[in-house]
Amino acid sequence: MRTIGHFIGGQYSSAAARTSDVYDPNTGLVQAVVGLGNAALVDAAVRNAAAAQIGWAATNPQRRARVLFEFKRLLERDMDSLAYLLSSEHGKVIADAKGDIQRGLEVVEFACGIPHLLKGDYTQGAGPGIDVYSMRQALGVVAGITPFNFPAMIPMWMFAPALACGNAFILKPSERDPSVPVRLAELLIEAGLPAGVLNVIQGDKTVVDAILDHSDIKAVSFVGSSDIAQYVYGRGAQNGKRMQCMGGAKNHGIVLPDADLDQAVNDIMGAAYGSAGERCMALPVVVPVGDKTADALRGRLLSAIDGLRVGVSTDAEAQYGSVVSAAHKARIESYIQMGVDEGAELVRDGRGFSLQGHENGYFLGPTLFDRVTPVMKSYQDEIFGPVLQMVRAGSFEAALELPSRHAYGNGVAIFTRNGDYARQFADRVDVGMVGINVPIPVPVAYHSFGGWKRSGFGDLNQYGEDGVRFYTKVKTVTQRWPASVAGAAATPDQSFVIPTMN
Repeated sequence: MRTIGHFIGGQYSSAAARTSDVYDPNTGLVQAVVGLGNAALVDAAVRNAAAAQIGWAATNPQRRARVLFEFKRLLERDMDSLAYLLSSEHGKVIADAKGDIQRGLEVVEFACGIPHLLKGDYTQGAGPGIDVYSMRQALGVVAGITPFNFPAMIPMWMFAPALACGNAFILKPSERDPSVPVRLAELLIEAGLPAGVLNVIQGDKTVVDAILDHSDIKAVSFVGSSDIAQYVYGRGAQNGKRMQCMGGAKNHGIVLPDADLDQAVNDIMGAAYGSAGERCMALPVVVPVGDKTADALRGRLLSAIDGLRVGVSTDAEAQYGSVVSAAHKARIESYIQMGVDEGAELVRDGRGFSLQGHENGYFLGPTLFDRVTPVMKSYQDEIFGPVLQMVRAGSFEAALELPSRHAYGNGVAIFTRNGDYARQFADRVDVGMVGINVPIPVPVAYHSFGGWKRSGFGDLNQYGEDGVRFYTKVKTVTQRWPASVAGAAATPDQSFVIPTMN
C-alpha cells in the first residue's frame, strides 16, 4: 500500500494524523492512502515558502525562465510515466491524460517568456523634470487549490505564471488523485527551482480553510464546483486576499440547420463524452434549431453512441474510461433518474454498464436525453458525467437565449456555415468563452481562461497576461532629480499645492 504525502522545503513527508483512501477507478480497489494536513502544517509550509521566496524574487526573470525551460524538458521526458500515474488515480484514458499534461505544459511555455511579460512602462518628461515608470513585483507567498479532473494541467496553469513572476507557491491538490502534483514538484526541484519555492500540501477542507485564513498568503487561485468557489472566494476576500475562483459549467452546443452535421456530431461526441464528461469545458447540452435539424442530429448521435468504446484507462482503443469515484458515479446516476422523473426522453441509458473483469470499476455508458426543457433541474445543474441533453429550439434567437440565461457562463459553441449568425452569436451570447465550430473553446496559453456568472468569481482570468497580472502588484514611481546646473532658477515653493503637470 503506497502512502502519498506532502512536499515541503524540497523534501517528501508522509507524516499525517489523518489519511484518506485513494482508489483505482478501474477496479474500485484502494491503491494508496494520502496523508491529510492541518493548519499547523500549512503554517510550516508558508514559513518555509516565505523564507525561500526572498531569494527567488531577487533572481532575475531570465534565470527564473531557465528553470521553467528545464522543467518543460523534464515534462516531455517523463510524459508517459506521468500520464500513466495520472490515469491510474483519475481513470481517464492515457491519451487524454497526456492531453491534460500537454495543456499545462503550454502554459509553462508561455511563462518562459516572463522577462518580456514583466516589463513595465516608462514616461520621460511627464512634467517639468519629472519621469514616471512602473514595475511589476511579486506578491510573496500565493496558493492554488485544484480539482480532481485535471491533476496536472490546472496546477501548472496556476504555479507556472506564479513562479515565473517571483512568488513562492503553496499547492493543495485534490485528495482523490494526489500523486502527480507531488511528482511535478519533484521535477521542478530537478529543474533547478530552489527548495521551498513550491510546496505541496495534501488535505481536505481543513487545509483549504487554513490557506484562506493564513495572513501571509497573499492570493489564492481555485478551480472547482460553483458552490465551493463562491465559499472560497468569499472567505478569502474577507481575509484581504486577492482571489481568482473558477466554478462549474453547463456548456451548450448550438447546431444551426446549415451546420456540417458530420463534423458537428464528431465534435459533440468528443466534447460530451470525452474524459467521461468530467471537464468544466465539456459540452453536456446540444441545442439543435428546428425539429428537422434535431431529428437528423439525434439519428447521427445514436449511431455514434452505439460505436463508442468505454474501457480501462490503459485501453488504447477506448474513447473514455471510468469516472473518478463510486460516490460521483452514484451522483451521476441520480441525475439520470431525475431527468426521467422530470419527463425528459431517455434515449440511451448508461446506467448498468460494466466491463468484464472490472465489474467494480466506476464505469458509466454514454447517456442521451431528448426533449429536455430549461425548467428541469437536471438541465439547470452541472451533472459532470457522460450525459448529453438535447434541448430543441425553434429559432436562432431561442437558441441564443438558452446559454445566455443559464446560471453558468463558462463556455459555449455554435456549429454553422453562416458567418453572420456566428458573428452575432459571439457578440451577443452572455458566456465567457465561445467556440465557432470549435466544441471545447479553451483558449491557448497566451490568451486566458475564464467564465462568467456562476462559472467565475473574481476579476482576473487564469493564465495568459491575466495570470501575470494576478500574481504581481504594480508599483508606480514618479521621480524628479534636483537641478545641478549652476545658476538654475529656483522653483517656487509648491509644497502645499496638490501636484499637477501644469
